[in-house]
Amino acid sequence: METGLNSLPRARVVTPLKGKFNMSSVTTLSSYRPPERCAKPAEAHGLAPIPPHETLALIIPTLAEAGNLDALLHRVRQALEPLHIPWEVVIVDDDSRDGTEEIVSAIASQDPRVRLLVRREQRGLSGAVLHGWRHTDATILGVMDADGQHPAEVLPQLVASILQDRDLVIASRYARGGRGGWNRVRRFFSLVAIAAARPLHSMRLPVCDPLSGFFLVRSPCVRNISFQTAGFKLLLDILVRGRVDTVEEIPFAFARRAAGHSKVSLRVGWDYLALLAKLYVAKYVSLRALTAASGD
Repeated sequence: METGLNSLPRARVVTPLKGKFNMSSVTTLSSYRPPERCAKPAEAHGLAPIPPHETLALIIPTLAEAGNLDALLHRVRQALEPLHIPWEVVIVDDDSRDGTEEIVSAIASQDPRVRLLVRREQRGLSGAVLHGWRHTDATILGVMDADGQHPAEVLPQLVASILQDRDLVIASRYARGGRGGWNRVRRFFSLVAIAAARPLHSMRLPVCDPLSGFFLVRSPCVRNISFQTAGFKLLLDILVRGRVDTVEEIPFAFARRAAGHSKVSLRVGWDYLALLAKLYVAKYVSLRALTAASGD
């Protein structure tokens, strides 16, 4: 299934919990707010000045990740608070019913920049991220996993990089200085998957980690493009079909899962193969069209 970033799905009524809780799957909401006036400018804190009108929406897709959320959101908010850029964190949950709503409710009652979207009868990490992006008007869109393997402390580096006129910034396990935390078998399959994708993007956007799930992208680069909602590898789809001209990779150390269970399965592998096939076919058709046009 594919969907354009600006095309909203059929509206679903979501009943919020009691109390101050920002949850919707119906309309585009923005819970970020301008930072409070500081006695010292951002430069005094060692941070680059923020261009006017820049806003950040970080999407965290979840499925049975309640055991990780409280600690993760604490770290994310700590990492974003000093940046002096209006931001929001949007949890997109695939109807886990594991306590996620209660955890986010408690945090949102103290910080309205944190909110929750619940998808009913839908599954898929890429689809959850796209769902979150459709429900914000931020100029910078981001994603990170909820399992604790993506360190929130890298977020300031990602933000600083994208504010330097870059279209896409990737937290990379394979850039120089990065490190994956898997066993040898997982690492082998990861490298094979990356090698299989390299011909799709390497000519225009050569990156070391096209399958990372931790990145920031400028909104105009992905608006009105139909990305595949199944599977986990949205970044590769963006590298191939997005309007991306400049990219930077920031190395990071991939951590161990904090709690819960990995979602890696045969279905995930199948969805990745389906994405590869779709992208290779599209590239082949495009090359055929270019060749035919040049021969006229």
